[in-house]
Amino acid sequence: MSLFSTIKSLFGSAEQKPEVPQELPSEEYQGFTITPAPVHEDGGYRVNGLITKGEQSHRFIRADMLPSSESCAAEVIRKAKQMIDQQGDGLF
Repeated sequence: MSLFSTIKSLFGSAEQKPEVPQELPSEEYQGFTITPAPVHEDGGYRVNGLITKGEQSHRFIRADMLPSSESCAAEVIRKAKQMIDQQGDGLF
């Protein structure tokens, strides 16, 4: 293997485009709308979602990785509800 191919292989993974989150069905909670959007990464799904109320929105992403899109969506809902309970309109 040539030196150029070795260097290219080291940086080749950086050229990959990040996975676009797929928004799943939203859930209403205390006047807020929670939309899970798990991000597929390295064999798992990263916790990612959107909380909206009226014209305001708050996107959040966490380090948590789960094995399936469904389990990740459930965790997004759980974490979003916790944030709403703790911060309410202070999220925005």
